[in-house]
Amino acid sequence: MPNDLISPAEFVIPHSSFVIYPPAMPATILVVEDDAAIRRGVLDALKFAGHTTLEASDGEKGMKLALSSTFDLMLLDLVLPHASGFDILKALRRERPGTPVIILSARGEENDRVRGLKLGADDYVVKPFSVRELLARVEAVLRRAPERQPVSETLTLTAATIDFGQSVARFDNGESAELSERERDVLRYLALNRGRPVSREELLQRVWHIENQQTETRTVDMHIANLRHKLRDDAESPRVIVTVRGKGYQLA
Repeated sequence: MPNDLISPAEFVIPHSSFVIYPPAMPATILVVEDDAAIRRGVLDALKFAGHTTLEASDGEKGMKLALSSTFDLMLLDLVLPHASGFDILKALRRERPGTPVIILSARGEENDRVRGLKLGADDYVVKPFSVRELLARVEAVLRRAPERQPVSETLTLTAATIDFGQSVARFDNGESAELSERERDVLRYLALNRGRPVSREELLQRVWHIENQQTETRTVDMHIANLRHKLRDDAESPRVIVTVRGKGYQLA
């Protein structure tokens, strides 16, 4: 077995065998797993990668934390004492439908995998799994997560209110500016990811649904320039959509 697999055996992160880079989006992750060795291995890997963690060793505590604590992603075992992972997932989907979940389980059968996905799980990892795979899946789900969150149909900026439903920016003086569908979608995605810079590549993938190599990045830059103009944002010193050098664009 490769030395970076997380299994019921004692686990230590093998620093020499692979490199964990800082996550694109540090997050708070709830780990619900009754096997102490696996839970510790997962927690250590997540912390080493720069995430904050919460943990539960049984279904009862997991249910309580899932419904009352603040976190960005849950890693959930299916077979737990006191309450099953399926029970926790169903309750979470009722109360907090947008929260992403990755199932961690020794159950590799198709029926369990399908049931978990139908209940709303975002991904499914069968034990034993490698640290590389786990962290890659965590990053992928976190990157998709903002798209799942409900977004208001309006966005209030310093000098304007954006009506996403009507694709229009309305200013305090009564004037307005119409937004193209793509401009609206770019602005909506920046709003969903408010607080972090979004790269050109990510915008191309998530808004245009194409890979970066298929088009020039000037496409994104031109839409940002148009948005700044319509939002009356100073192109030389923008205060609404700012450029984060080397990282992308961010809604201030």
